[in-house]
Amino acid sequence: MRKDDLYITVPSFFRCPITLDVMKSPVSLCTGVTYDRSSIQRWLDSGNNTCPATMQVLQTKDLVPNYTLQRLIQIWSDSVRTQRSDTESNRVNSVNHDQVRELIKQFVNDFRVHSELEMNSDRLSKLLAFSEESAENLRFVASVAAESDFLAILTSFLVHNPKNLKVVEKIVPLWKMLLVEQGSLSKIGKANDIYPAIIFALRHGSSKLKMEMSKALEFITSTDSEAKSSLSENSDLYSVLLSFSTINSDWNPDLMEVSVSCLISLAMLRKNRVKLVKAGAVKSVGKALSTAEMGTGLTDKVLRLLELISTCKEGRLELCNDGDCVQAIVKKVLKVSNEATEHAVTILWSLCCLFRDHRAQESVAKSNGMAKILLLLQSNCSPAVRQMAADLLKVFRVNSKAVSCLSTSYDTKTTHIMPF
Repeated sequence: MRKDDLYITVPSFFRCPITLDVMKSPVSLCTGVTYDRSSIQRWLDSGNNTCPATMQVLQTKDLVPNYTLQRLIQIWSDSVRTQRSDTESNRVNSVNHDQVRELIKQFVNDFRVHSELEMNSDRLSKLLAFSEESAENLRFVASVAAESDFLAILTSFLVHNPKNLKVVEKIVPLWKMLLVEQGSLSKIGKANDIYPAIIFALRHGSSKLKMEMSKALEFITSTDSEAKSSLSENSDLYSVLLSFSTINSDWNPDLMEVSVSCLISLAMLRKNRVKLVKAGAVKSVGKALSTAEMGTGLTDKVLRLLELISTCKEGRLELCNDGDCVQAIVKKVLKVSNEATEHAVTILWSLCCLFRDHRAQESVAKSNGMAKILLLLQSNCSPAVRQMAADLLKVFRVNSKAVSCLSTSYDTKTTHIMPF
């Protein structure tokens, strides 16, 4: 078989024990063994009264449909068909190096003549498929593109036609890959020029386009300080990225993770942290942290973002006003990862020790924070985390003593005035 042929491994429990073929209509005998209906029916019709796999005598010859297994086989079959279709599609679209050079040359020439990309959609699809096959292919396309205005043309189209989502959706995946290979947006244009296309795609594009554009933005904000500084001046960018943290039927944890990565990059500039607070970052990601089922990677990033926000006065104030968010942060200590624990403890230390906010301290106490702190001190945490945990423990011990003194004083006074 050729290297691009599809090898299929059939799960053993999808096979009929008699024919070893994938079952079309799985049914179970009283012994609990499942067979394909046609195969076991032939066995029984031949006068056999035993289970072929176990050779146990059958108390009953009733056949019970195994609908759960049938659904699993159907899902697996659909997946195999999709893989076959994708493989065949890749073969049809497959091109060699000389053809790649010719495709890019024709693309650039057509654009110079017609100033439009609709006619080049097929070429874009072939170039994208070729680039996705391997890192070597991507580097080759990038090297050929660097010899012409190919990447600049893609960028120019995005700048001047941001609302043409049909074409934009085809351009962005390849544009993003070449941008990463090129290394900087500033080399091919100004960040503010591409900003309208980024925002429009994030707001109105399909889920696939939103993901691709978010990944492109993540790369830009994490590698290009000039572009990041320019883009961060646009207030709409924060609200659009935060909209992906809203928990509803369309919530996509992968998209939220990429968008939070973008926000972290933006928040590395201290001046942007207040902008994030004003855009509602604490309320948005805080609610997601307390209500959504998040993976380790996303939880780590959300806590990192909140940690950055907690370094500014406005961010600490907003966090202290959100008791649910503080309690959610406490719950993540020692529950997700070492990284998540470190971010969470840093936030709590900032609110309870540095800012000494009583509302935050109460929220920590309500969520059994003292027990978490004691466990943390006994764990194999870093020296920095251990010191912050010790500081937190001192704060809560002082508060506990103060409450105890007040309570004792009150009881003494009460006892003194009570008549006997």
